[in-house]
Amino acid sequence: MRKLIMWNIISLDGYFEGNHSWDLPFHLTVWGPELEKLSIEQLHSADYLIFGRVTYEGMAAHWTKEEGEIADLMNAIPKIVFSKTLNSANWHNTTLIKDNAPAEIRKLKEQGGKDLYVFGSANLSETFIDNNLFDEYRIGIAPVILGSGRPLFRHGIGSKNLSLVSVQQLLTGGVVLKYSI
Repeated sequence: MRKLIMWNIISLDGYFEGNHSWDLPFHLTVWGPELEKLSIEQLHSADYLIFGRVTYEGMAAHWTKEEGEIADLMNAIPKIVFSKTLNSANWHNTTLIKDNAPAEIRKLKEQGGKDLYVFGSANLSETFIDNNLFDEYRIGIAPVILGSGRPLFRHGIGSKNLSLVSVQQLLTGGVVLKYSI
């Protein structure tokens, strides 16, 4: 059975973006050879990349203009975007699904194969958290206090007990935490 894995980078105070959409300069404080290697490993272990509309649009705009191994993988791997408002999804290898994200993810998980990764996509992630669909949380913590922004885990989200799988200290001062359900 495939695993559904969340991968996000957050500030030390829990924000995955600043005060507006795609306000992400703090990501650069943790980027380096270690995160590049982790990104490549994760992409090689993925059958699908899963996005909500906002993240999909930002990722497509960025990765279709980039070059290198990560860009090649991001552009080649099959992608699913869940959106009720998009009419088409033109990024190479993308399927648009308009309804019932939890049911579609359950079907994909049952098929077996490599893992499914959700990058960003806070609204969609909330749906998956509420439906107990994540098998693993991979959270990169940047050594930055933003003071405000959009929290990755909204207030009032249901309680979840997780088990620590690993901690990776980065030379940049950040850490990558991996938790399983």
